[in-house]
Amino acid sequence: MLAIARWIARLFAVFVMTWSGSALAAVCAPATSQGTAPASWQTYCWLDFTTYNDATARTGAGQNFSYTLSDGAVLTFTVRTTGAAIRSIAAPSWGGAAVGNTAFLGIPNRPILYQSAAGTTQVTISNILITPPPGAPAVTAYMFVGADAESTNDGESLSFNTNGGNWTLLDQVDPITGATYPPISGIGTQTFTETGVPGTVGGYIVGSTSPTTVQTTLVGGGLQGAMFAVRFASMRLTKVINGARVNAADQFRFDVTATSTGTTLATGVTSGSGTGPFTAAAVSLASGVPLTLSESMAAGSVSPLTSYSPSLTCTNGTVGSTTPLPTNVATTSFNFGALQFGDAIACTFTNTAFPHLRIQKALGGTGRRFASDQFTMSITQGVTSVASTTTTGTGTTVTSGATALLQVTAGQPYTFAEAASGSTVLSQYTATMSCTNARNGTTTAFAVPATITPILGDLITCTVTNTPRAANASLTTVKSSTVISDPVNGTTNPKLIPGAVLSYSINVSNSGSLGVDSSTVFILDPLPTTLEYNGASTVTFANGTPVSGLTFNAATDVRWSRSATAPANFAGCTDVPTAGFDPTIRYVCIRPTGTMAGATVAGQPSFVVSFQTRIR
Repeated sequence: MLAIARWIARLFAVFVMTWSGSALAAVCAPATSQGTAPASWQTYCWLDFTTYNDATARTGAGQNFSYTLSDGAVLTFTVRTTGAAIRSIAAPSWGGAAVGNTAFLGIPNRPILYQSAAGTTQVTISNILITPPPGAPAVTAYMFVGADAESTNDGESLSFNTNGGNWTLLDQVDPITGATYPPISGIGTQTFTETGVPGTVGGYIVGSTSPTTVQTTLVGGGLQGAMFAVRFASMRLTKVINGARVNAADQFRFDVTATSTGTTLATGVTSGSGTGPFTAAAVSLASGVPLTLSESMAAGSVSPLTSYSPSLTCTNGTVGSTTPLPTNVATTSFNFGALQFGDAIACTFTNTAFPHLRIQKALGGTGRRFASDQFTMSITQGVTSVASTTTTGTGTTVTSGATALLQVTAGQPYTFAEAASGSTVLSQYTATMSCTNARNGTTTAFAVPATITPILGDLITCTVTNTPRAANASLTTVKSSTVISDPVNGTTNPKLIPGAVLSYSINVSNSGSLGVDSSTVFILDPLPTTLEYNGASTVTFANGTPVSGLTFNAATDVRWSRSATAPANFAGCTDVPTAGFDPTIRYVCIRPTGTMAGATVAGQPSFVVSFQTRIR
């Protein structure tokens, strides 16, 4: 029953492939998936026999094959067939075969030479030659591989004879079920044989170093097959993105090239928003071609490669190889040199974004307090501004509100801050800052200003949101002094020395949007004991721009106090200074009258009062 099932399955497959289209050119390629194959599974380049012609192969000259291998080397040989007819088919040869179902999955094209009639078939592959690509050394060692491509059952057998190195067992391929294998003989000799047994069985893969002739004998009832590969070494290069991309459009290309010629042997490109590993750029080598691994930004990327910190790490699936392997090497191009026979190298370029920072503005509530209010957003490192922008727009619209995403140095502190632009008053707003890090997706709240020390991979965008405070009046006072004269220099470049006469000025402004209650502005200025009030001078009042809206009369709106404690109000100021400099005056009391206006788009209403003192 097993043989009948195999015959029906193979008959259907042959019918489909016979009418599936034109023949493919002769190529060789590795399997696309490992299955239970050994770690070196990608060092096997399986030979495609799609163009096999049984009639041609049975002539005296046989059929010539030429394969341009993935590393640029050229494999040539002649196939001559005698005995029962054969044809080429795809792998796996049927659902019960070991190779193609449990290991070495996805071998492309038609790599199997399969009996199409019962009996004994002898396939001789002769004149095997590998010619290296230009610039590569002569191929002095390679391995020619033979594999059981079917299920060697009861009454069947498969043998390989070589004039090269004795056969080495490369893999015992698991059966699709159970643990039965056909008996074998000849490992370590030039003739290897499998002898069939009943049931669903596993298979074997063997290799001979540098033969020029391999002869294969298939014995079966029309259900026996063999497949072949050339093996030297393999390189797989993939990409991992550690964290987030600097720009969502950024993609990477990674290449395996022949060092001497620059020919690209394999290439891969990242895609989407994932971090990898991405589909590897894989090449099976048949010659000692020195390799260079490199990466670059793919078309459509926004950021340059210098926006990312690179790292290259390689491992070798072949134990005992002395091929040097890079580990965490910071490079975007690495000259690997020639691989050793049997190397199964897997390399990964890992890219981590250098720290990038950005600050941007948002408006909450009803937007701006005044239509002309604008804000300057900045990032500084120490005293140096590294990024800044000043907003434009009106109402809730913010234009030019974000700096570019700036590449910075890991481990250095950076301060995020804002400042008022033009007539804007920050005290009319509450400010909050929320920072999002694309590296890990976290969002953190900070006070404004805030200092952040980024690490490698950080992509931080901080948003400062300003929300107008509830309408109020908010008075600010600024006191300043000017030296008028001194006893030594007079009025020419006077100095702050004993006896110097000073003019004190008190600037009062309303940054709130509401006016002050009528006649409630009261200035109480304490004088230190080192100063004497000039009773002979007059307290002056000057409006700022915009004007305050207050009125002032020096005769009625100024009083003084000699009290040791501060008067509670204007009425508590009851003293009058002497006509000259009076050292006993401790407080100057000033009360303009009227309603001080609130801030408008024109600015903050203000006024200045001034009086004189002398240094004791």
